[in-house]
Amino acid sequence: MIRETIRRPASGWATLAVFVPLALLGLVMLIGGAAEGAAPIAILGVLSLLGSAFMLAGLFVVNPNEARVLQLFGEYVGTVRQAGFRWANPLYSKKRVSLRVVSEEVGKLKVNDLDGNPVEIGAIVVWKVVDSAQASFEVSHYPEYVRVQSEAALRTLASRYPYDAHDDAVISLRGNTQQVAEHLQKEIEERVALAGVRLLEARISHLAYAPEIAQAMLQRQQAGAIIAARQKIVDGAVGMVELALDRLARNKVVELDEERKAAMVSNLLVVLCSERGSQPIVNAGSIYQ
Repeated sequence: MIRETIRRPASGWATLAVFVPLALLGLVMLIGGAAEGAAPIAILGVLSLLGSAFMLAGLFVVNPNEARVLQLFGEYVGTVRQAGFRWANPLYSKKRVSLRVVSEEVGKLKVNDLDGNPVEIGAIVVWKVVDSAQASFEVSHYPEYVRVQSEAALRTLASRYPYDAHDDAVISLRGNTQQVAEHLQKEIEERVALAGVRLLEARISHLAYAPEIAQAMLQRQQAGAIIAARQKIVDGAVGMVELALDRLARNKVVELDEERKAAMVSNLLVVLCSERGSQPIVNAGSIYQ
């Protein structure tokens, strides 16, 4: 695997200071030699011009948050990261590699969740190049590579979790966004490391049931939520009834036989579990009339 090697080339301004005057001198020698018929001087002027032009061809600019990958006849020579006006061997090819942070949206994908339900899912992926040599030589086109691998990781992630779950112990795509985002980031990091890319952030940006089942799943989701809520209401109501009977017996407020206890439990459960406010009938006489 090719790793990045930092090169520190010469200043471009120093190169200009040397070869621009040499080029001007060559031009003067060429004109003067041609005018006086002095062929050697004219030839020397031409060589001076050509040599200066060749050397000046090695000038290049490195912008902030940019790298230049240097190659000599296909062989990797090094990477220039220092911003400014630089000079290197004119025979070097100088490929630009951006080191800026890239925020990319992975399109809405239709995949099946753990329960087999078709869902639409999308993500935001934030990344940057940290090794210009790997990005240039290990993969053919690193931005496309990152995008494809992000889509593959997102599909894999969606198939490992259900869209929704009423059990708190079960991780779901909708109910545990932070954990799902961490899993997604780890999944993508493992895939794009080969390209010299570091993942900065990955999070779900879109999540919904597929249109063909959205209405049916919404009804199912609502029914599941109602059942879960009813279970909690019943659990709470039973606990309150037990507490009421226990305290009545402990404080000896009233002694009830089994039939009256059953009636009291029934009435309390109706009051506590009812969807609407109950309208009790107050008996002002004996509790047995």
